[in-house]
Amino acid sequence: MDQLTAIRAFSRVVEAGSFTRAADSLDMPNATLSKLVQDLETHLGVRLLQRTTRRVTVTPEGRDYYDKALRIVRDLEDIDSSFNAGQGRPKGHLRIDVGGSTARDVLIPAMPDFLARYPDIRIDLGVSDRTVNLISDNVDCVIRGGPLDDSSLVARHIGTADLITCAAPAYLKHFGTPAYPEELKNGHRLVSYLSPQNGRAFPFRFERDGDKREIKAEHRVGVNESNAHLAAALAGLGIIQTFTYAARAALDGGALVEILKPWRPQPYPFHVVYPHNRHVTQRLRVFIDWLMENLPPRLRP
Repeated sequence: MDQLTAIRAFSRVVEAGSFTRAADSLDMPNATLSKLVQDLETHLGVRLLQRTTRRVTVTPEGRDYYDKALRIVRDLEDIDSSFNAGQGRPKGHLRIDVGGSTARDVLIPAMPDFLARYPDIRIDLGVSDRTVNLISDNVDCVIRGGPLDDSSLVARHIGTADLITCAAPAYLKHFGTPAYPEELKNGHRLVSYLSPQNGRAFPFRFERDGDKREIKAEHRVGVNESNAHLAAALAGLGIIQTFTYAARAALDGGALVEILKPWRPQPYPFHVVYPHNRHVTQRLRVFIDWLMENLPPRLRP
């Protein structure tokens, strides 16, 4: 038995919560991975995983072995990376998850430069506004906006984005242009952005000279994906709050008009996030460094 390969296989099953997802991430047949874990259990004389038709559960012994073995695997990967970094260009497969409008307007337009610099890195870009589980979904990093409250993740701040309030000219002609945030409660139609996690509408937030206000009026339409949210405003369905970079082309072309400009809220923080218990590969390190170098402090196209 190749114990190191077996340990790595077992660790990926623990992290992914599934033999199938672990096998896919390792580019390994499911039967081969299962045999490696079985051989490791036989070698140790303990059951590491409890298998059922629906799920895989880590036994107490398996959890203890994983915690101890992971330190060894990470040390070996650090040693390998220190030699590889000096011997060749970064290469391999990088899985990145990013929200819809951020992918369209910020990341993808900048990516030709990254791919030209690192031609041996292959990118899989997951585009959605939902929050992924970096471990079980086998994602190397995510780019996300907003506050972060998960202590199991490492986050690096990469910039901020301005939030603006806007609507289509046809909508404003029909319903009028509000001068104060409270006017949104009286006869206006709001298109709210719904949390992809819980379906709740994000309130409209405003600030002027330290005066902060929050509008939670009932929305006419709710949308849980950023590109569709913008499309709803372009269709004249109502007023939205969105990122400047997402609406820039529509604003420049006159398809949308910014309103309540003196009441812009505080800029929204963006981070690149990755698990703290996973080894930072050379390809992930250069991608994060590239983000820090190439994305402007204000995320505008």
